[in-house]
Amino acid sequence: MRFMFGDYVLDPGRRELTLCGQVVAVGPKVFDLLLHLITNRDRVASKDDLLQAVWGGRIVSESTITSHINAVRKAIGDNGEEQRLVRTVARKGFRFVGEISPGEVGDERQPDGPNIKDGSGEPRGAPPALVLPNKPSITVLPFQNLSGDPEQQYFTDGVVEDIITALSRVRWLFVIARNSSFTYKDRAVDVKEVSRELGVRYVLEGSVRKLGNKVRITGQLIDATTGTHLWAERFEGTFDDIFELQDRIAESVVGAIAPQLERAEIERAKRKPTESLDAYDYYLRGMANLHIGTREAIEAALALFYKAIELDPEFASAYGGAAWCHFWRKLNGWMTDRAEEIAEGGRLARLAVELGRNDAVALTRGGHALGHLTGDLDGGIALIDRARLLNPNFAPAWFLGGVLRVFRGERESAIEDLTHAVRLSPLDPEMFRMQAGTALAHFFSGSYDSALAWAEKALGNLPSLLVAVALVAASHALAGRIDEARQAMQRLRTLDPSLRVSNLKDWLPIHRPEDLARFADGLRLAGLPE
Repeated sequence: MRFMFGDYVLDPGRRELTLCGQVVAVGPKVFDLLLHLITNRDRVASKDDLLQAVWGGRIVSESTITSHINAVRKAIGDNGEEQRLVRTVARKGFRFVGEISPGEVGDERQPDGPNIKDGSGEPRGAPPALVLPNKPSITVLPFQNLSGDPEQQYFTDGVVEDIITALSRVRWLFVIARNSSFTYKDRAVDVKEVSRELGVRYVLEGSVRKLGNKVRITGQLIDATTGTHLWAERFEGTFDDIFELQDRIAESVVGAIAPQLERAEIERAKRKPTESLDAYDYYLRGMANLHIGTREAIEAALALFYKAIELDPEFASAYGGAAWCHFWRKLNGWMTDRAEEIAEGGRLARLAVELGRNDAVALTRGGHALGHLTGDLDGGIALIDRARLLNPNFAPAWFLGGVLRVFRGERESAIEDLTHAVRLSPLDPEMFRMQAGTALAHFFSGSYDSALAWAEKALGNLPSLLVAVALVAASHALAGRIDEARQAMQRLRTLDPSLRVSNLKDWLPIHRPEDLARFADGLRLAGLPE
């Protein structure tokens, strides 16, 4: 039996909540909570009731229940002030107070047809605006075919379909299906109207122009709720292999816009007052600090990730972010209780990969942290490889996997992975990590000038990056430039006075003895104590 209230339909069999026939994105716990409140609407549901029905009796914090109640209200167009549908009963619990009518198959309300405007110019009979999902949402509109050749329409549509498919692999993103977005084909549309009709915040639109054997594709990303342009880019190629070209364009577009979407969401979370933040907002603020990479930023990020976990104990990516903060503290010599923090980082990383078996972000951050903190490079690489299968366009999976491969001794494949990451996300906020990883790969290959160049690029983006300073010192020393090496060593000793030749293995998980020996020789020549 389905339950109808207002323009909403809750279908337990299909586990769907729809508004005017359009699916509203809700998490499994939020769905279970709404269903429990509706099916028990004749009474107040206490905290114990909810713990048993939704969390299987597992103890969770008060704030977790509150955040899930807020998510239910947001999904059904309610809020804590109005409480039209979900009412808080002080010191007792919660109750669904909306008017419910059981629905039979086929009675679900469908969206109205094309909007007909009355004399005032306003839409008449238009459905209400859909509630935005509780995660970033996007639709990819059909690209315009500017070639003047109707035969090329299949290529244009194919590019868009590939982009939609690739975006759908991004687990934190709500993507409108192809069949819905293609209803706007050959229509002049207002992106704000698209946002209202589909319930999305972001719209990607573009065009395709063919001239001879060449093709040029342009794309632009818009925050449809405000009309703000967030990103625009142009891609060019030839029709020598049309399917390879489609794949490459889709990869480039998705790799470029995913960081733009994350930045837009981070800025939106920053503008919210603290009392309005939920687990995802804390996670976004944590990621903003993680991207900065300084000691103070990482401390702030760790606290924010822990707050996200407190609000949502099953937030796999937040565990991965927290674990990664512990790894970064270890890498830069910032740990105060090394054994305890390494153990905590390992615990968080294991929870990230356990809770996020199908979450590319959690597998990437958690897998990389495990590889570095526990020395299990093979296990970390395997987890990141799974993340790549889940989302081949996630740049961190390529550069963090590449870094673990450097330590494993797979230098050529590591450089390929790191180069691919840069191509996927050429303006990535974590570019200094890609540059440091590339510097490591060249150093272990004996290309000291290349290693030096990449390490200095990394330091240009983050001057406190300890491993990059160490590579500058070692590269200069092994290239015979002892004065420059000793200058870099002074800087290294200032950043981490505890570093010694004898504890290099504890600092970096270098697998091959010859790679460790090369690094030790360079740092020893530069003046690092034994």
